[in-house]
Amino acid sequence: MITQTTLQEEIKELKGNLTGDMFTDMDIKDEIHNLEMKLKGVKPMDSHIDCIGCGS
Repeated sequence: MITQTTLQEEIKELKGNLTGDMFTDMDIKDEIHNLEMKLKGVKPMDSHIDCIGCGS
């Protein structure tokens, strides 16, 4: 089971890997976004089903 602490640690590690180059960081930022949505329990607005695009 993934805990909030685990998610926060993964986000912190990924943020440490950011380079400042938008194209290089795109995949890392996408993964950070997905983890933050899981952490907050957020789904896209007006969505009664899980988000296919991001897996939340």
